[in-house]
Amino acid sequence: MDVEDYPSVVAREWLGQERPPGKHVVENTRRLLELFARHDVRGTFFVLGDVAEAYPQLVRDIRDRGHELGVHGFHHRRVFQLTPLEFQEEVTSARSLIEQIAGVAVVGHRAPAYSIVPSTSWALAVLAEAGFRYDSSIFPIAGRRYGWPGYPRHIHRVALSGGRSIIEAPLSTIAILGRRVPVCGGGYLRHYPYFVTRWAMRRIGKSRPVIVYVHPYEVDTTPTEPDVSALSAAERRRFRRVHWRQTCNRQHVERRLAFLMDEFPFSTLSSVIETTLGWVER
Repeated sequence: MDVEDYPSVVAREWLGQERPPGKHVVENTRRLLELFARHDVRGTFFVLGDVAEAYPQLVRDIRDRGHELGVHGFHHRRVFQLTPLEFQEEVTSARSLIEQIAGVAVVGHRAPAYSIVPSTSWALAVLAEAGFRYDSSIFPIAGRRYGWPGYPRHIHRVALSGGRSIIEAPLSTIAILGRRVPVCGGGYLRHYPYFVTRWAMRRIGKSRPVIVYVHPYEVDTTPTEPDVSALSAAERRRFRRVHWRQTCNRQHVERRLAFLMDEFPFSTLSSVIETTLGWVER
C-alpha cells in the first residue's frame, strides 16, 4: 500500500501548489484496513511523511492492525527531482516521524512513482547509508514514466560500495513474447481484466513471490477533478488523460482485491523477504 493523497499530489506536481493531504486518504486507507481485516491479511503500508504528519492516528491504526510501516518519502517528490542530500532528508525525516508516532522501527522504503531508475541508482546507497534494510522501488521494465530495463526480477541483495548492501524487492512483471509487462497492482489491477491478474500471479508465483500494490485513492469511486484552469490548454488536455487513467475502473479494485485475498496467501514485505531470502546481517 502506497499511502498518499491524490489531490495533494496533483496540486504539487501539476499546479506547483503545496496542499496538505485531505481527509479522503484517511477514509480510503481505513476502508482498506477493514478489507484486510475481513480476510485476515497483513501488508506493508509505505506512508508519506506529510500524511503521517497530518494524520498521526492513521499511522497508529495501521500499526495496531498488525501491518508493517514503511517510508514513501515525505512530499511525494520523485527521486530524479532531488539531489542525493535532498533525498536523504526526505526519507530520514519521514522515517523519524513515522517511528516517533508508531513506536516501531521502520526498515523499508518505496520511492514515489517508482523513480529509482538507472539515472538515480545512487539512491540505493543513500538508503543503505541511512540504515534502511530493503527497498521496493524498481520496476524492471522499459516503461515510459519509470522502469529499469533488464533489472533482475527476483528479490535479491544489492552489493554497494564501502561494503554496504541493501535488499531490493522489485515490482512484479511477467514476460510475454520476450517483453516484460507490469502486472499485479495500481493501474494494472484496474485496467486489466481480473482473470489476467489471477493468471499472472499464478505464473509468477511458481518462481518468486508476487508483489501486489494499491493506493488508497484507488477505492475512491467518486473522485473530484482538481481545478486545473490555470494550466494551458495543452497541459489541461494532458492532465485529463492522466486523470482518466488514475480514476478509470476504480469500482473494481476492492472486489478484485477480495478475490485475490480469497485465493492467495499474503503477508508483509519484510516477512516475504525473510522467508524468501533471509536477512543477511551486514
